[in-house]
Amino acid sequence: MADMAVGGRTRRDFLRRVGQAGGAGALLATMGALDLALTSDSPVQPFKPPHKEDLNLTGRSAKSVVILGAGVAGLACAYELGKAGYACTVLEAQDRVGGRNFTVRGGTKHTDLDGKAQTAAFAPGQYLNAGPARIAQWMLTMDYCRELGVPLEMIANVNADAYFYQEGAGMTPGHPVRRRQVKADMFGYISELLAKATDKGALDQLMTGDDKDSLLDFLTQFGNIGKRIPGNPGASFAYTGGPRRGYTTWPGAAGTPGVVAGPPPSLATVFAYEVGEELSFETDFEQAMVMMQPVGGMDAIPEALARAIGAPKIQLGCPVTGITNGPDRVSVTYRDAAGQEKQLETDFCIATLPPNVLARIPHNLGPDVTRALTSYQQERVDKIGLEYRSRWWETDHRIYGGITETDLDLGQVWYPSHGFGTATGVLLGYYNTGDDADAYTRLSLPARQARAIEQGVKIHGPKYRSELASSFSIAWSRVPFIEGGWQDIPGGPDAPVYAPLNNGVGRVYFAGDWLSYMVSWMHGSFTSAQKTVTALHSRAAAT
Repeated sequence: MADMAVGGRTRRDFLRRVGQAGGAGALLATMGALDLALTSDSPVQPFKPPHKEDLNLTGRSAKSVVILGAGVAGLACAYELGKAGYACTVLEAQDRVGGRNFTVRGGTKHTDLDGKAQTAAFAPGQYLNAGPARIAQWMLTMDYCRELGVPLEMIANVNADAYFYQEGAGMTPGHPVRRRQVKADMFGYISELLAKATDKGALDQLMTGDDKDSLLDFLTQFGNIGKRIPGNPGASFAYTGGPRRGYTTWPGAAGTPGVVAGPPPSLATVFAYEVGEELSFETDFEQAMVMMQPVGGMDAIPEALARAIGAPKIQLGCPVTGITNGPDRVSVTYRDAAGQEKQLETDFCIATLPPNVLARIPHNLGPDVTRALTSYQQERVDKIGLEYRSRWWETDHRIYGGITETDLDLGQVWYPSHGFGTATGVLLGYYNTGDDADAYTRLSLPARQARAIEQGVKIHGPKYRSELASSFSIAWSRVPFIEGGWQDIPGGPDAPVYAPLNNGVGRVYFAGDWLSYMVSWMHGSFTSAQKTVTALHSRAAAT
């Protein structure tokens, strides 16, 4: 904002005097009159990070804030408020920052609520993103990575050379089907059926003649189907396969044109795969063919936030035991890392703990808050990282990144999108939810590994067992102080029951991906944090 003159004074001085005399409301109204502030009906309300000057304009001073939880939402709140000089203290029950953003490396220790303890034996440079593992290019997370200097690289979210393995559709061990084949066959047969129906006049009432010609032209190219055969409608627009399905012998030098894989299975067989959701996965707005990941592990994001905040402001190993909302202050009790009961009084509090955990902490925030917190439903999520002595999926299967989709209880297999061509690597051996996750959670650690290997061998053969070096599994429903992969939000975050959480109660505010339309994504945590920071800062500037 340039210091243009207003009535003999600079505009900055003028606004400062308005704020000091009339508070934030008068200040914002004056800024609106001078066309310096967005109005409530503006089409876009971009986040404006708090600044010390915002408080100076109204003669206020920065306040103290206790933030419960050092997950992405809590760290983002502390980071943004720190820009305006707020005295922030972050209390985190675990011995690390990040919450569900958890990267496992060699030496990482973890003990769950059932007492199952493990120490990762991964080789140097190998890791498992046990929580979030990808970022869409449009997400706010990308902006924070840029601002914080977190280097990024691409992740092959969808790979045509990965597999589908659907036992329910008749696939048998040792015979998975490449994604490219399933996609080519599905698109081919659907195009054939639609082209035949169009050519027979089934769409005449919906389309002009030119539209029909355009559609038929599109379908012949989209589905790689044949042309119309005059006098033979049954053979017209036939799908017979082709190079899109891949090759059994790859094209090479002169004299080696390659052997096209085929012929395709029957239409009934392809439709029995029931992979519509999986094939459309790449068109979901939060997904994409290419997504991003921090170099070296997803925890680079919370670690960068923690460095920017400053280590002394983050207290690890400090579970919260009580929240008391007062007229002028908030009192939070907690146990410090030595097990001593402590109490902290601040001007404001931001609670970012998972709602299922937060609901059990004694508080005086009222029954509506408790009702809101207990309305969430926890999603059960399990993952396992399988470290291998060789990258056989690259050398033997020619798979570099991407995901194999299955109807097995392991859910998905992910191939690493880093370290291509190196000696070793870590596969995500299962990523499952709900009842499938529960089935693995109940198993011992060796039994989880054995079950994952037993299922994976069906897809990849004996090297899935023989090349295994180590494993590390996590059952998010049994992780202390988290107890769930993410939250399902009945009615959505704007449902009336969540109003106390969205608006805050007294001097206590809330933030987390569970107060966003992007639950389970860091983007949801960042957007919720920005919303809460804006509300708290606006109040502090006026109070």
